[in-house]
Amino acid sequence: MLTIGETQGGLHNEVFRYMIQKTVEEHLKKEKFYKPKGIKVLTLFFIDKVKNYRDYDASGNPLKGKYAEWFEEIYQHEIRKPAFSGLIPYAADEIHNGYFSQDNKGKIKDTGGETQADDDTYKLIMQDKEKLLDINTPLRFIFSHSALREGWDNPNVFQICTLNETRSEIKKRQEIGRGLRLCVDQNGQRIHDRNTNKLTVIANESYEDFAKALQKEIEEDCGVNFANRIKNKAERKKVNYRKGFEVDTKFLQIWDKIRYRTQYNVSYQTPVLIEQAGKAVKEMPATVKPTVRSTKLKVLLTDEGVSGQLLSNSALDDEGSKIEIPDILAYIQSKTELTRDTILQILKESGRINEVLINPQMFMDNATSAIKGVLYDLMIDGIKYEKIGGKIYETALFDDDGFEVYLDNFTYTVNAQEKTIYEQYIPLDSHVESQFAQDCETSENIEFYFKLPNWFKIPTPIGNYNPDWAVVFKDEKKIYFVAETKSEGQELLKSEKQKIKCGKEHFAVLDEVVYKQVSKVTELAQ
Repeated sequence: MLTIGETQGGLHNEVFRYMIQKTVEEHLKKEKFYKPKGIKVLTLFFIDKVKNYRDYDASGNPLKGKYAEWFEEIYQHEIRKPAFSGLIPYAADEIHNGYFSQDNKGKIKDTGGETQADDDTYKLIMQDKEKLLDINTPLRFIFSHSALREGWDNPNVFQICTLNETRSEIKKRQEIGRGLRLCVDQNGQRIHDRNTNKLTVIANESYEDFAKALQKEIEEDCGVNFANRIKNKAERKKVNYRKGFEVDTKFLQIWDKIRYRTQYNVSYQTPVLIEQAGKAVKEMPATVKPTVRSTKLKVLLTDEGVSGQLLSNSALDDEGSKIEIPDILAYIQSKTELTRDTILQILKESGRINEVLINPQMFMDNATSAIKGVLYDLMIDGIKYEKIGGKIYETALFDDDGFEVYLDNFTYTVNAQEKTIYEQYIPLDSHVESQFAQDCETSENIEFYFKLPNWFKIPTPIGNYNPDWAVVFKDEKKIYFVAETKSEGQELLKSEKQKIKCGKEHFAVLDEVVYKQVSKVTELAQ
């Protein structure tokens, strides 16, 4: 189970080295094409931490960071290729530099692009712009920490590479805007040829994600609507809570029973964990050699939105570099919170520890996933909940101002306001939920119902769980239900089953509350 932004089998350093390689390769191809035309080619790297490019030793002497070292190694390898022989007559350490802000001791530092120190940095770039565009000036590769805000206008940036430990936070339009300029030649003349003015972006994300983010920013910042690609903002409707629902006795009779916060305790036997987790690691997917893949596409901006045409596709299977073996036990411990000794016994039990030599990161991630799967099963099998003193969810959490949603086929329009907390609309996620809301409203057995807000969460070992519905059912006797709605016959994910089990255990400690997984209202009474 992965969360948004989390990777499995990630090879951060290998990916970034490959990105630098593709950037240098693209630069040299363009340099060969543009140099006879008298056009200087510049490449811009955005980085997240200055120390990755330039660091200092204990005495304050500057040192090359890993990006600078990788760049020089890669450049020296690429420039020796016959196709680029004699192209750039300068040493590797002369053609790249970083533009960073300095502190009062002269040390460069991370900045966000909005400080006085940044202003000084950008002035330096502006003052040297004409010199920078001179073919006889060695500098061709510029490393910058921030996004270079509006005002830095260098027309000859033909490549932009984002080297970030996490997904780039720089806005796409701001990022590519550094290179969307008509280039100039050695005489300062603007070149209007479309085949010359091409910007290449080497992004640390898939093309689909890059294009989607770019399109979204164009839509939001420029007011452009791409046909059939976006929702009409006019269709956003405000979801309001019914005035006075918080003092309605029908609401309070169930809310007073389900509002309690809980905490859980788990118990399991370590020898059982070692045995079962060792078996799970033994049966996990094969560990394969790492591959870094590069896909090059031409960005097309049309009335339909941002799309692309495939230009090339390549992969790097083996750089010939030595494999660095990390601290396997520390890595798995950080993900599972098990002791190092327990982890070591699990890996020994699996008999597959030697596979770490093939692909350390993939082995660790797969092993972690296998161990966590067993661990969570054992924890949830032995989970017990208890109330946390008098801690409750306050009704004040229901926001009086409501919230806005896009209306869709799942949104339910309320007709009987007295049976729920909503004034008009109930935002839902499926046809099953929409039908459930309709049946609750029309059923004579349902006194009151409402969709539990997303802040109503139950803690579990695999993340917080948000149940679906609170329902007051009345037949021969009144029953207070919390319901989880799933399609009839739907195959649930393992994590869904585990959270539902935790939900049952949570509500079991609350008085007069029945928790059920159902597909329709009629199943509540069964």
